[in-house]
Amino acid sequence: MPTETFSETEMLLYWNKYAQRLGEKGFRIMESLLLINDPVLSGTAITIELPNEGSKLDFEKELNGLLGYLKGHLHNHDITIEVIVNESIQSRKNFNDQDRYNRLHEINPNIDLLRTTFGLDLDA
Repeated sequence: MPTETFSETEMLLYWNKYAQRLGEKGFRIMESLLLINDPVLSGTAITIELPNEGSKLDFEKELNGLLGYLKGHLHNHDITIEVIVNESIQSRKNFNDQDRYNRLHEINPNIDLLRTTFGLDLDA
């Protein structure tokens, strides 16, 4: 099984793409759970905090699909996801493509070079 290294930026990119796919299929609750806050990467372990136990249960129903998607797109089968319940977190809501780009730019400013090199547009 492949175990290629990947960055937090790459992980966030595919995490957000997966959430977007779920939203397009009508799974809005799961999409919002994935986007409630940014997951944190430590090695191949991804940690996400959710606001309550009910959210955790809903998230875990989709966990295998998400893991399969990330493992396939990031070419690493050692990826794990840990869900932590933290009732004090605040939800992010109504984040658009520009907001996501800004967050990725905070993590890795080189993403701007990628965007300009390939003439990528956020409005697409």
